[in-house]
Amino acid sequence: MLTSFGYYSVIVCTLIVCLVAYHIFFMLFVWSYWKTIFTLPMNPSKEFHLSYSDKESLEREPRGESQQEVLRRAAKDLPIYTRTMSGAIRYCDRCHLVKPDRCHHCSVCDKCILKMDHHCPWVNNCVGFSNYKFFLLFLAYSLLYCLFIAATDLQYFIKFWTNGLPDTQAKFHIMFLFFAAAMFSVSLSSLFGYHCWLVSKNKSTLEVFRAPIFHHRTDKNGFSLGFSKNLRQVFGDEKKYWLLPVFSSLGDGCSFPTCLVNQDPEQASTPGGLNSTCKNENHLFPAKPLRDSQSHLLTDTHSWLDIGAKAEKSKVGMSNPALTMENET
Repeated sequence: MLTSFGYYSVIVCTLIVCLVAYHIFFMLFVWSYWKTIFTLPMNPSKEFHLSYSDKESLEREPRGESQQEVLRRAAKDLPIYTRTMSGAIRYCDRCHLVKPDRCHHCSVCDKCILKMDHHCPWVNNCVGFSNYKFFLLFLAYSLLYCLFIAATDLQYFIKFWTNGLPDTQAKFHIMFLFFAAAMFSVSLSSLFGYHCWLVSKNKSTLEVFRAPIFHHRTDKNGFSLGFSKNLRQVFGDEKKYWLLPVFSSLGDGCSFPTCLVNQDPEQASTPGGLNSTCKNENHLFPAKPLRDSQSHLLTDTHSWLDIGAKAEKSKVGMSNPALTMENET
């Protein structure tokens, strides 16, 4: 009786636990992989596209003040902070639109992708605002899946080298499985760790290689709001959805909270006329209107009022730098 119970407890229960854990990791891995591949990248909304008349004016006029005026008028009420290296409004001459912040043109997809991170050949899709959370979960569950296989196969791998396995072809399958799982675990752990660092800093892969520029000033941490808020911007406020490959990211992908300390007189003000700020920053950026779904990521209202009063005093006499036309892909 005792022997039977011991056998059941150790062998059967252990086997059931391993089978359940395996299928959980496998289903989450396949689900997140599927979502990463088949979730279409989001493109800028219609408000960022030039009107037909503006498009004609831009094509008709030579490069100069006329084109600058067209872009100024088109971008005046848009929630954009970033500029090109020369200080011009970021404009895509292939899609004929003013680029939202963190948006880039993908040469493979031949379209502008919101918060583009990179084009991934392994999933044959652009990784951006719409599927970045799915991509992160895909890396996480792939890593857990490979680690689980390597851990459960380790004992048989050891027996292979100590001649403890029957002399059949199965032992070579075991060796190959362990090596494959171990090698993928190493590569996935480095890639997953890198993207976890990106999330903690609120950066994309493209922004690591080329930091965003705010009116002739480069700020590699311009979109960072602190670890907690950076994490919620990708995974959302509902923690119950964090580990599931369902979309829960905050915002619409066209505008993002950033470190701002000054109001731009040529642009619409933030809700309630308040200025947002980033602590320990002394450079000045023009403010643009934020989406309601994102404004709560910034500091509270009382902080805005205090900082807004100080920033208003330093606003007098400031003007926008001249905008020059620069096409950027």
